[in-house]
Amino acid sequence: MLEHYDPAGFFDEMLDERAATRPHYRKFHQLFSAMTPEEFNSKRQSVDLAFLRQGVTFNVYGDSAGTEKIFPFDVLPRIISGSEWELLERGLVQRITALNLFLHDIYHEQKIIKDGVIPPFYILSGKHFRREFVNFNVPKDIYIHVCGTDLIRGKDGGWMVLEDNGRCPSGVSYVLENRRAMKRTFPQMFEQIGVRPVEHYPQELVKMLQHIAPAGVADPTIALLTPGAHNSAYFEHTYLARQMGIEIVEGRDLEVRDAHVFMRTTKGLRPVHVIYRRIDDDFLDPTVFRRDSLLGVPGLVHAYRAGNVSLANSIGTGIADDKVMYYFVPRMIKYYLDQEPLIPNVPTYLASEEADKKYILENLSQLVVKSANESGGYGMLMGPKATKEEIESFRGAIEKDPRNYIAQPMISLSRHPTHIEDDVFEGRHIDLRPYIICGEKTTIVPGGLTRVALRKGSLVVNSSQGGGSKDTWVLYGDE
Repeated sequence: MLEHYDPAGFFDEMLDERAATRPHYRKFHQLFSAMTPEEFNSKRQSVDLAFLRQGVTFNVYGDSAGTEKIFPFDVLPRIISGSEWELLERGLVQRITALNLFLHDIYHEQKIIKDGVIPPFYILSGKHFRREFVNFNVPKDIYIHVCGTDLIRGKDGGWMVLEDNGRCPSGVSYVLENRRAMKRTFPQMFEQIGVRPVEHYPQELVKMLQHIAPAGVADPTIALLTPGAHNSAYFEHTYLARQMGIEIVEGRDLEVRDAHVFMRTTKGLRPVHVIYRRIDDDFLDPTVFRRDSLLGVPGLVHAYRAGNVSLANSIGTGIADDKVMYYFVPRMIKYYLDQEPLIPNVPTYLASEEADKKYILENLSQLVVKSANESGGYGMLMGPKATKEEIESFRGAIEKDPRNYIAQPMISLSRHPTHIEDDVFEGRHIDLRPYIICGEKTTIVPGGLTRVALRKGSLVVNSSQGGGSKDTWVLYGDE
């Protein structure tokens, strides 16, 4: 089925420049090649049916055709060798360690500012820097408990960090459901190839949430706080709560009394000690942040400050995934750990630096420009694919508010064989979002969410922009 597949023009994950199968794909390629197109299509349809029955969906805001959509899935897995994963794992642990040290520092002594490593302007002007939490001690000194760091490969096959998601990263439910569907459909492949498991993620998440419980609480009650059914990641919220065996609640289900949080149940009020919140800071507590929020819990911040409830992730982590802060992460790694980054950043220009701004404005048609606090593929200019009107619109926005923009060269993301129709396979661009849990120890399930840009030539992998996903197989060995 792959005999007419063309790997040319980009770094291909499965085939090298001579169209030979890379060593860690050989076993899979051999087993896949033994399959007839009819067998493959039958298995692909059974995976689609399983997703439909499980309700593996996401919501698209403002979609007039209806909100819920089945998350598109491609059955050809993305495979990572054992030694390559080991490098990525070390690089990700290094990165989240530095980010947590940075957050503790800027909310306490602010040494990184005093030592001139990061200009104070960038931190103090950050939309998600919470001055109210300066000198507040978060449980166990951990700020980012769950992080989704987006990784890409460039044209030479080298890994780079594209961004960190340290507030409410989503997508891990698709990692677990993708694996479940693939194991049911291709059971013999897993046995023969030697793929590392991912199913323990919910247990690791619960362990971390128990670890950050308030002092003196031996058996904490944990709840997942969701904005509700209209949120784009609601499937994930219900899925994770079920997998972890914890309650899922909305703001209206919780009540604060005497600086303690309680959950309304049919048997009366029940104390809640740890909240895995999937709501941004702004909407968390209308008495402290946005007064018009109907999603949050009045008094929650007071209970948090009193040490009677723990939150994951902590309030104020948003400053760490501000795209302007991303520029400084290599400096944080050097400053706090005295190490060089194991996984480099994509080359980045800051519009608020005069020389960088001049370069950006002169080269808008060649660069990717990103807004500092947008996500999901929004607030972004893809210069080489943009119209003159779009470029001029961004030029005006950058000149008006340079602090809000960064620019990067257009990276030719690596490609992977992807099923298009019948027995046709074409290369589609992909990235990788591993999920990092930071508790008593740092845990990363092997692999993560491989997102694939299903539109031909597109580099935008977000589900809201027409992207899908693949199962990610990390091998025990290198072949």
